[in-house]
Amino acid sequence: MSELPIPRPSACPGLLRIVQALDGGICRIKLPGGTLANNQARAIADAAQRFASGVLELTNRSNLQIRGVRTEAERDLIRALLEANLGPSVADADDVRNLMLSPAAGLDRQQHMDTRPLAAALLALLEDNRALHALSAKFALQLDGGESLCMLEHAHDLWLRALPGTPQRLAFGLAGCPTDRPLGLVAATDAVQLVEAILLIFLESAGPEQRRMRQLLESIPAEVFLLRIQARLPFVVLPVPADWPRQNPAADAPVGIIMQRQPGLAMVAASAPLGRIDAQQLLAVAELARLHGDGSLRLTPWQGLLIPNVQVDDADTLLGALDLAGLLTDNAAPLANLIACTGSAGCARGLADTKNDALKLARCLQQHAPHPRVHLSGCPRSCAAAHVAPFTLLAVGDGRYQLYGRQVGMAGFGQPLTPPMDIEYAGAWLAQHHATGRTNA
Repeated sequence: MSELPIPRPSACPGLLRIVQALDGGICRIKLPGGTLANNQARAIADAAQRFASGVLELTNRSNLQIRGVRTEAERDLIRALLEANLGPSVADADDVRNLMLSPAAGLDRQQHMDTRPLAAALLALLEDNRALHALSAKFALQLDGGESLCMLEHAHDLWLRALPGTPQRLAFGLAGCPTDRPLGLVAATDAVQLVEAILLIFLESAGPEQRRMRQLLESIPAEVFLLRIQARLPFVVLPVPADWPRQNPAADAPVGIIMQRQPGLAMVAASAPLGRIDAQQLLAVAELARLHGDGSLRLTPWQGLLIPNVQVDDADTLLGALDLAGLLTDNAAPLANLIACTGSAGCARGLADTKNDALKLARCLQQHAPHPRVHLSGCPRSCAAAHVAPFTLLAVGDGRYQLYGRQVGMAGFGQPLTPPMDIEYAGAWLAQHHATGRTNA
C-alpha cells in the first residue's frame, strides 16, 4: 500500500490516526469483539518493538494501544498493522468500529445467545454504510448476550441485551448500560435494521455539539426518540416485559480457569498489571495460546487477557505459565484490584504519576486483606475506568490525591472521605478502614 488513508481530525487515537502524548505517539487498534488472532498478536508485538517503545495498553473497551510510537516511524507502523488485517475493511470506518461484547461470547455457560454472528453483522453495517462514518470516534455500542462474564456498568450510546427464551429477543436502550431499564424490545433478527435506524436518526437529529447520545437526549426525550425509531421501521418495537431485571455478574475482573459451555474446554484469564504489558509478554501469551488453545486471544474490558478453548487438563499448566509471564493470575493480589490511568508520565493532563503511585499503593496494601478496589485518576476525566470503582484517588497536584468512596445514587466518584493526602497516607487509610468497613476519616 503506497498511500495511506487520511483520517479525519480527532483527539482520539486510532490505527490510522496516531495521537501524540508525552511519551510519544499512541496508536489504538480496535479489535472485533476483542478477539485477536495469533498472527495478529505477533504482528502487533513486532511493530511495537520496531516502531515504538514496546509498551502496550489494554483498554476498557477490549482494544489494544501501542504507546511511544516514534514520529518518523508512524507510517511504517500503520502499514505493518494493515498488512496484518487489523484495520477496517473500509478505510474511513476505523473510528466507528466501537462494539463491545463479552470476552466469553459464544463460550459462556449462561449466555442466552451467541452474539458473535450478530456482532459481525453490526460491524459490517458500521463499515459499509458510509453515512455512519460521521459518528464520533467515541460513539459506542454494547451487545450483551446474557453471559456471566460481562461488564455491564460500562455506559454506551446504544446497548442491546439478549433475553432468555425462544425466539430470541433483544432489549435495547440509549445512553446507558444493560443494567438500566430498556426503551423497547425487538426480535434478534430485526436488530441490524433497528441499529441502523437509531444511528441514522441520531445523526439527523444531533446538533454540532451533540456528539454522544446522552447529549442529544438532553434536548429530545427518549420517548420522542422512540417514536421516531418506530416511524422508520417496518416492524413493531415491543414494550419491555415486567420481569426485566437480571442478576448482575460479579464485579471482580475474571482471573483463573473458567469452564466453557463446550464440554472438556475452559477459558484461562489473567489481568495485565495496571493495564499494561510489553511486546515480549504479548509474544509469550500468543505462544501459550498456540500451545494450549486454538491460538486466539480475547481482550477483556477489565484490561486483561483470556485464552479460550483450552483442554481442561492443560488449564492449570497454562495459568502457571501466564503467572511466569508477569500477568496477574490471582485476584487476591493488591495490584489486581488497582486501576490507574497513564498519569503525568505520559499525559499532559495528569497531575500525578498514577502508574508509579499505584505500585506504591500495592506495596502499602500487601499485608492487609481483603484488598480494596481502587481507581487512581490523574485528572477528573477518568480515562482508565469506564465504571465507578468503590474507591477513587483523584490527583489534585503535588503528588497528592483526594479519596472518594462510591455512594449509590451519587454522581461522579462519590463522597469525599478525607482531605487530600499523599499515596503512602492513602495506603495506610485504606488498610485501616477498608477491612473494618469504616469509611469515615
